[in-house]
Amino acid sequence: MSIETVRVELGDRSYDVRVGRGLIARAGAEIVALAGRRRVAIVTDRTVASHHLADLQAALAAQGIDAPALELPPGEATKCWAELGHATEWLIAQRIERKDLVIALGGGVIGDLAGFAASVLRRGVRFVQIPTSLLAQVDSSVGGKTGINSPQGKNLIGAFHQPALVLADIDVLGTLTPRDFRAGYGEVAKYGLLGDENFFEWLEANGLRLASDPEALQRAVRHSIQMKAGIVERDETEQGERALLNLGHTFGHALESATGYSDRLLHGEGVAIGCTLAFELSARMGLCSQESPSRVAAHFRAMGLPACIGDIPGDLPDDEALIALMGQDKKVQDGKLRFILAHGIGRAFVTDQVDLSDLRAVLAQSRG
Repeated sequence: MSIETVRVELGDRSYDVRVGRGLIARAGAEIVALAGRRRVAIVTDRTVASHHLADLQAALAAQGIDAPALELPPGEATKCWAELGHATEWLIAQRIERKDLVIALGGGVIGDLAGFAASVLRRGVRFVQIPTSLLAQVDSSVGGKTGINSPQGKNLIGAFHQPALVLADIDVLGTLTPRDFRAGYGEVAKYGLLGDENFFEWLEANGLRLASDPEALQRAVRHSIQMKAGIVERDETEQGERALLNLGHTFGHALESATGYSDRLLHGEGVAIGCTLAFELSARMGLCSQESPSRVAAHFRAMGLPACIGDIPGDLPDDEALIALMGQDKKVQDGKLRFILAHGIGRAFVTDQVDLSDLRAVLAQSRG
């Protein structure tokens, strides 16, 4: 399999997303042209560092690139003010200048936090995404959204800051736990659900092969990135179409907040539940057939993912508290909740015309 390139066309902020096997081993050759004085700083987490940091530093050293690294704690709780301050002060101590590079080596948490740190350091330093989770490869590493969480909601603090390059190495996904791999798959399926029914049909037939078939996995990752790149090119700062990428996220982010951003519910698991809820709500409102949410839920369950609120272990806030958490979501406009609903699989749209009685009924039903 060859390394493939997806170009994100954004004028003078355009960049390549490289997809394929062995990209960390050749990261020095990929990055050297960007590293002006051959100095970069790597931000990663301890778990990822134990698997991939030495290989990345060796690849950079082979090109004469000095690459000190900061290892942060793993987990969603790292996306906070304290760790953002830690990373930013460390980058200053490393004397990273505006023409230098910050490398985000990790999943979505590290990519979001390191990218945000790069966006505010010296009013903007370039950074490279090397996503090490399936979720980060197909979603958070592409498009320039960076940020941290607030106790009041997920990703409420951040900035748009496009990377200079993304290296999506398929080989690193083999080090993920089965649960983390499945959680990333929630974002892969989302692309089919929001705008490509043929892709969703392909996933229904091939989804279970992805963990063991690198060729199928690369195809799924590349196609997801191509879909996201196209949407980002048309709507970089989420004024319209880009909001479709949040299918399932209004529900999912509220559930993540309700579980304290803990390992009770991983982001991709929240997205899977949220996508199912979005289709359930669409069907209840007469926007799509009753078969659509059943098909969505069946596929997520076949992939080993949760599909309803009742699948989340432990106690949860009541429905009114969940709706209040949704009200903190970034997709709220003029005080109105915006939902991404669907006329069918592959036919998502944005609306703020949702009756709260329908929303409450869907939430109650999902608790089981």
